[in-house]
Amino acid sequence: MRTFHIPLLMLLVLAACNQRSRTVIQEWIPYDEAEEIAANADHESVRMRFRLIQSQVLDKNELWKVVEPQLKNFTEEAYERLKPLILEQDIPTLQSHIRASELTYEQLTQWYLYRIVKFENDRGKMLNAIVAINPDAVKEARAKDKALRKFLTRNKGIEGQEAPALHLIFGMPILVKDNIGVEGMPTSAGAHVLKDNFTKDAAIIANIKKCGGIILGKTNLSEWANYLFNGGPNGFSAVGGQTLSAYGRRIFDTGGSSSGSGVAIAAGYAAACIGTETSGSILSPSGKSSVVGLKPTVGLLDRSGIVPLAGTLDTPGPMAGTVVDNAILISAMAGDSLMKNDWSAGLLKSLDPAILSEESPQEGDKGLTSERETGFPEGIRFGVNKKLLENPLYKEQAEILTSLGGIAIEFEPIEIDLSGFGTLLSGDMKIDLPAYLEQYAPDYLTIRTIGEIVAYNSLDSLVRIPYGQAIFEEMAALEITPEALGQLRERLQQEGKRYFETPMDAYRLDVILSVDNLEAAYAAAANFPCLIVPMGYTEKWGPTGLTFIARSFEEHKLLKIGYAYEQATRARRLPLEYQ
Repeated sequence: MRTFHIPLLMLLVLAACNQRSRTVIQEWIPYDEAEEIAANADHESVRMRFRLIQSQVLDKNELWKVVEPQLKNFTEEAYERLKPLILEQDIPTLQSHIRASELTYEQLTQWYLYRIVKFENDRGKMLNAIVAINPDAVKEARAKDKALRKFLTRNKGIEGQEAPALHLIFGMPILVKDNIGVEGMPTSAGAHVLKDNFTKDAAIIANIKKCGGIILGKTNLSEWANYLFNGGPNGFSAVGGQTLSAYGRRIFDTGGSSSGSGVAIAAGYAAACIGTETSGSILSPSGKSSVVGLKPTVGLLDRSGIVPLAGTLDTPGPMAGTVVDNAILISAMAGDSLMKNDWSAGLLKSLDPAILSEESPQEGDKGLTSERETGFPEGIRFGVNKKLLENPLYKEQAEILTSLGGIAIEFEPIEIDLSGFGTLLSGDMKIDLPAYLEQYAPDYLTIRTIGEIVAYNSLDSLVRIPYGQAIFEEMAALEITPEALGQLRERLQQEGKRYFETPMDAYRLDVILSVDNLEAAYAAAANFPCLIVPMGYTEKWGPTGLTFIARSFEEHKLLKIGYAYEQATRARRLPLEYQ
């Protein structure tokens, strides 16, 4: 590779053209990364010992060709002027700026695109978080501005009746993990074999678009949802290269597999992001990037059009800077199906429609986003795991929740048997992935089975599988009957539920407190939802989060508790290098 250092000030060059200002993006030239790789060779964490950093598949200049025409007339001056209105602002605040004519959806979308290029085209700042850009993002935003003006004009002066409200996701630029189908962009799951897998919108993406959300692009991930090799780094994919932490490039782990989504929120690349989780893939990167992440109950959200790992456990979920933004995004992801869930009424009541309508909240309606209540839900009982109390941050958060009015009960976790968990993942994937490819993959992509993918990767291991594919090789050789797989599935769910329900039933607990993704496998097996909220930073490992775990379909309870905790602590901090 050629060595070429691009100064930050040269990344975005402003030039005169036809007497109008336009943004010209400096060409990206791959550099010799040998020194950086050598510097990480002795990293304390094996997951930080890289073999590759830059993608050998993705050409960044192809991304910039998509971005550049969308930044016409958008300058560095505009970027700096709009920064206070956008950076680290939650969705209701962004909407309020737009309603006040301080900002437009077009400017908001351009600002995020400009910021992506500003950092991702800089060798010293790039995070490898983005793998695709929507070529029509700004065009769609411009249409949203026009639609908003019509909406406000049409409903102006209405009296004696409730004006219809636009969803709070309307006009918001959203980034999507690259195992979720978005029409017009490939859905690769990070794998070389799927780099040209153009499919239709996944169900959750169709729902977001119906609500007016804008899909800004795709984020990098740990390839095949972190189920390909053993011992290698989180955040690596053949398509996107190595995702790096915004809180310490090549210092801190990004977590996985929704690595790019976590990093993108940390760096301020979108209003919110979407990740997926099988066992820890939202919780882990959310904790590592100081992000609020919600892993919903499996079955709450439609998974159609998402590259599967294990159908038993897979679920998409929102990742954002605040609890409020998670609530808004999951509402849009669920669409009409949200109305069919018992908890939906409370969640929807928490989303203040007055932000985008001419109506004020009804008297006495204390919406989550309207009055920004900070009172802890009365009488909430939360379980404190005695084995985690050695962590001083965990202990401190338990004390904070108690000071807010919660009731803390310490408990000793029971021992359970999760043996065969990997067999369940492999057994499911061996069935679910070929089924996905049969239904969604384009005709020219003829590979279907795990064995065929293993053979394909072996043709060029340096580019396609630099860390090997041990898990896929074991999966290809796995033989298990449907009956045995079903029995394993049932046993693991019973064990997962027993792990949480034993203390929950004994002490009448509403939620259990955990740290990052430490108990993600238990929650996955039980099919219990989890919400992680930033709780602080450690010198050795970087950001970390407090995880709230509740019973199935109690997401609204998690959001209420998480919001109160977030408002009381406000632990999240923007990375110093990305302010």
